[in-house]
Amino acid sequence: MTEADQAGVTEADRAGVTEADQAAVTAQLGRRPRGVRAVAHRCPCGLPSVVRTNPRLEDGTPFPTLYYLTCSRLCSRIGGLEADGRMREMTERLATDPELAEAYRRAHDVYLAERDALEPLGTQVSAGGMPDRVKCLHVHVGHALAAGPGVNPFGDETLAELADWWRPGPCANP
Repeated sequence: MTEADQAGVTEADRAGVTEADQAAVTAQLGRRPRGVRAVAHRCPCGLPSVVRTNPRLEDGTPFPTLYYLTCSRLCSRIGGLEADGRMREMTERLATDPELAEAYRRAHDVYLAERDALEPLGTQVSAGGMPDRVKCLHVHVGHALAAGPGVNPFGDETLAELADWWRPGPCANP
């Protein structure tokens, strides 16, 4: 982790991101990650699949994607769902299913609270289109993996559809 990446990062966060984790995420993304605070979820193969990032990048730019999905295999499979128009379908369901809309609003509130506990950005913008539309399934899956089941309904739904995405083994060889 660079010195700039360490700004606002606790000792516990630093202890959770090893050089091997950094190498794995770099291999998964095809570039060095920015603003990594911690590994928020690990794939059953042991590699990071989601990292928690700083609410601001080194240059002070807000970075609202608190949970960044890194597993290249999972990202690719989610990209296929997005290309099939899944986000539009989910957004349409928000208008007709009040319980789903309320669960999605709660996910937005949880996301903001978690981010603002690290560093308040002074904005109600969370990520992935929350709470009014579904803009990015990668964000929702990252949030669902990091927070656990029952927090982000669209993340949970997407993971259920993708089932055992990790079965073929590690997505990267750092």
